[in-house]
Amino acid sequence: MTALGIALSVTILVASLALVNGLRTVFRNTANPLQLVVLRKGATSELGSVISTEAAAILRTKAGVAVDHAGRPLASAEVINVANLPSVDNPKGMNVTVRGLSEAGIEMRSVRLDNGRWFQPGLREVVVGKVVAKRYPSAQVHNRVRFGKGEWEIVGVMDGGDSAVDSEIWGDFNQIASDYNRKESPNSMLLRATNPVTLEALKNSIEDDPQLGATALTETDYYESQTAAGAPLEFLGIFVALVMAIGGGFATMNTMYAAVTRRAKEIGTLRTLGFSEGSILLSFFVEALLLSLLAGVLGGVLALPLNWVTTGVGRVTSFSEISFRFHVGAVALFSGLTFAIVLGALGGVLPARAAAKKEILSALHEG
Repeated sequence: MTALGIALSVTILVASLALVNGLRTVFRNTANPLQLVVLRKGATSELGSVISTEAAAILRTKAGVAVDHAGRPLASAEVINVANLPSVDNPKGMNVTVRGLSEAGIEMRSVRLDNGRWFQPGLREVVVGKVVAKRYPSAQVHNRVRFGKGEWEIVGVMDGGDSAVDSEIWGDFNQIASDYNRKESPNSMLLRATNPVTLEALKNSIEDDPQLGATALTETDYYESQTAAGAPLEFLGIFVALVMAIGGGFATMNTMYAAVTRRAKEIGTLRTLGFSEGSILLSFFVEALLLSLLAGVLGGVLALPLNWVTTGVGRVTSFSEISFRFHVGAVALFSGLTFAIVLGALGGVLPARAAAKKEILSALHEG
């Protein structure tokens, strides 16, 4: 029972770490190290940013912007909003990110079609991420969804390789901008640099240009900042694990004190045979560590099935849901195991000391 109590504490700790790790993995898979997200100066997210059409035109011609095989700049003006769709978890609806972009924006991302086809420019067509198709019953190919000023036909399902793309709906930039009265003013620009050296120069050039009034973040840095959505859940999980750990520590202590009482005669016999206080203390301390080690392994095993669980959290910066799988990795498992061993050490040190300090005659008499 003691081992099970510690194991449950470990499971909760590992689960909370796996949740945030899963969220980080999604954003990490989204980011391209050669790409910059350009926002209005002072903005912290795409939804809270607006870039003028003039600034967007200047950004396309900046030195250091890579070009495609046809010589066109790899620069994508993008408009962001949210659509409310009924989900399997909430029939009343959850917010989903809607992104308007051009063919360049699609080309700049690691994404492929799972089903159907890409939307055609100028038409009220959208493609949904595979997680959106899974979690939202209405978001299926050939269905119509309503957001903005009317209905949109779903013509395809895309796979972003377990990235944030899987939780988005994509459509033609001009059509979506028109529906949300953006008048072709994008929320953000996505730029690809020619190489890592050019990336830093391009970033500085954008931020130093007073005409733009913009800030540039690498996609890696931008999406890393979006993991804030999982921070409260991580804190809550760690807090619950620590509360349970206090109980687990007392349980370990009680178990080891009971072992000391039960084996009083053995302790007295060992002392009579010449075993030192240190060796007896070490033996009981190691026993407590082995008990907690067993609990740590059990807790990790109990957490492993979470790797197949998909969940979603609300993104504070965009008021939309991001879906992801828990990721129980080596770091989370090692943290859980370390947590259990520390718990066993704290719970076992006092009983081990009590066993070592027992007087020989007293111990034999208790036996």
